[in-house]
Amino acid sequence: MVNFSAHQKGLTLIGFLWVAFLIGFFSLLVLKIGPIYIEHYKVVSSLESLKKDNDIASKSRDEILSLLQKRWEINMVKQVTTNDVKIIKDGSYLKVAIAYDVAQHLFGNVDVLLHFNDLIEVGAK
Repeated sequence: MVNFSAHQKGLTLIGFLWVAFLIGFFSLLVLKIGPIYIEHYKVVSSLESLKKDNDIASKSRDEILSLLQKRWEINMVKQVTTNDVKIIKDGSYLKVAIAYDVAQHLFGNVDVLLHFNDLIEVGAK
């Protein structure tokens, strides 16, 4: 009798199903969580753009919030509002912090919660 197992190579059905499950699971994560991180990048870039404004420290709280809101509307940011923004102003020193949470449904009763906290400081304290 010939031993055929010595000549057989490849993936078993269970191994193939396991690999397919892993590929599907990580694809689902990328498709569900990827857009949230892309939107977060837009929030961070709008916050960083405030640093480039030379007279940002002299603007009022409402003017700063209006600038951020306009940038978010242009970039179609939906997860962040002006209520998530905290502005601390002391003379020529300005600190703008944005903290927000995003909950995303994955499947069944499984959700993921992402917490973002970003900060810029302008001027000397």
